[in-house]
Amino acid sequence: MSAQNYLAYDYPLLSAFWTMLWFFLWILWFVLLFRIIVDIFRDDDLSGWAKAGWTLFVICLPFLGVLVYVIARGKGMGKREIAQARAQQQAFDSYVRETAKSGAPTSSVDELAKLSEIRARGDITDDEYRRAKELVLSGAGPAQRPGSTPTSSGH
Repeated sequence: MSAQNYLAYDYPLLSAFWTMLWFFLWILWFVLLFRIIVDIFRDDDLSGWAKAGWTLFVICLPFLGVLVYVIARGKGMGKREIAQARAQQQAFDSYVRETAKSGAPTSSVDELAKLSEIRARGDITDDEYRRAKELVLSGAGPAQRPGSTPTSSGH
């Protein structure tokens, strides 16, 4: 029998676990390295020379550089991460508020113009356009906002 048939016997279960552990640690190492590099460039307190020095240190002597960076600036990494997450959340919240403000009720004329444009592009058929137009003109279409009272023209 050839050596290919005995490959499973040459690689016992404990060796497979050991290999998976090293592979996991290797991936973890790269994640930590990239997080540190991102943190170096995210920090506004560092000058350009300091950023270049830390980057060079972390890339040329990776194990020592990462260890020294985490010891020297690790506490600030968490604070900068939280500050960036809060800034992103505030930007998103303000965007949502501005978008909601600009979403003022549209008139039937605006809705009909949008429908006409959609039909001209060929996104809806003439039959769909006709049904949507009837809905808008009857006051039950998209121009009618939730919470507003529908108007009836016959009373």
